[in-house]
Amino acid sequence: MRESVWAIGSKYYVNGEPHNITIAEIQSFDPVEVREKLDRYAEGNDDTDFRHYVKAFVKANRAHKNEIVHEACEFIVEASKGYPDENLVVSFSGGKDSTVTADLAVRALSNPYLVHIFGDTTLEFPSTIEYAERFRSSHPLAVFKTTKNYEQSFYDVAEEIGPPARMMRWCCSMFKTGPISRAFKGLFGDQPILTFYGIRKGESVSRSKYNRIEDSAESVKIQRQKVAAPIFYWNDIDVWLYILAEGVDFNDAYRLGYERVGCWCCPNNNPRAQFLSQIYMPEESEKWHTFLVDFARRIGKPDPEVYVDTGKWKARQGGNGVTAASSVQVDASHCATEDNAMIFSLERPFSEELVGLFTPIGDYAPDLGRKLLDERLFVDPRTSEPVIAVMPFIQPGYEHAVKVRILRDSDSETLLRQAKYQVVKYNACRQCLKCESLCRFGAITITGDGYRIDPAKCAHCKQCVTDKYLEGGCLMRKYLKTKDE
Repeated sequence: MRESVWAIGSKYYVNGEPHNITIAEIQSFDPVEVREKLDRYAEGNDDTDFRHYVKAFVKANRAHKNEIVHEACEFIVEASKGYPDENLVVSFSGGKDSTVTADLAVRALSNPYLVHIFGDTTLEFPSTIEYAERFRSSHPLAVFKTTKNYEQSFYDVAEEIGPPARMMRWCCSMFKTGPISRAFKGLFGDQPILTFYGIRKGESVSRSKYNRIEDSAESVKIQRQKVAAPIFYWNDIDVWLYILAEGVDFNDAYRLGYERVGCWCCPNNNPRAQFLSQIYMPEESEKWHTFLVDFARRIGKPDPEVYVDTGKWKARQGGNGVTAASSVQVDASHCATEDNAMIFSLERPFSEELVGLFTPIGDYAPDLGRKLLDERLFVDPRTSEPVIAVMPFIQPGYEHAVKVRILRDSDSETLLRQAKYQVVKYNACRQCLKCESLCRFGAITITGDGYRIDPAKCAHCKQCVTDKYLEGGCLMRKYLKTKDE
């Protein structure tokens, strides 16, 4: 009898027959014992029988495969019109969807020289790094660029602001989209680019709301690009049909039972993925578990082990119990001597970095403002009308403070809100790189030396000071806001 196992969701298909394994059952297994059995039976555990089923699967679905591939290739060709070949990019994650997208793009465009961007989040499965190297070796003509955040450590950031959670995945911006955005800036400057993504409509509720071609600021994380999804309407089984029918090499993590191969400790991973990591990545899993328990204890959870083992840490929202939360709690008071002026608390002294953060609101006018008070004035870039002024201020109860004076009454409420957003950035910035990715003009640069906005590049689009595009004006505001605010 031929033996074959295929895993999807909570089901295992053994010789075509579905078998449910509940979360409780998975968590009842001893990963050490499972690992020992895998080692014991490794010699006799091959995929000979599985390959037999694959042949039958491919043969039965050949016409369907040809149809969806033809449609996807036509889409790629049409979407690429108007872009030079060197401005076409494949977003390569090492997962099955991006692998298929990369193969289709090269095939449809007959162009083996396409730029491939691989974002190494530093939290990749070992097999993902291995596969990326294999892919690079087997595609020697492709421009293969690996990006990484070399300036920060995931554990150091998590120690300061808490681990990422489902609704608070600060790691994505800091360790993936931010570094990729920087790579785009270095490779393409201000030129428009088209990126082929391996996203699919059926993957999640959020992705079901995307368009197949997208460039809206609300949907595209890196603003300097337009994204296109060739396999947007494909099902999971369509992806595997293509891989198996075309003999495409793929990430070995799938052979181990993982459904997705993003960051191995992602809060979106299901319990089965966590269990698999205990088997195949025991040291990393133990380190992560210990970190989570220590964090739960630090923020005052009554039973830290239960909090972690039941996955409640994944539902964490805000910075309750986190010391760093104080940095987003900006105190504000009305100025007693001037109307339309507010005093905002600062975590550090008034500086030129803070002054520069007001660039999106207006053009700095060095010849205006009250010099004796070190007041800086900004004007409307179209009319040269004064709109806002900032200056250092001494306020009882605040170690450091800035006074913001609104000079245009017609939109004083908006200007004050935007001013507060910039003060929050100044106080709370952890170099998450979201603002860099959001700026399509490349005006924002964030390093250990501070947050800089180049006045020559800033187009005053105000996306970086608009709640619609950046909730609360700063991602740290969202991640560190507490219940008592």
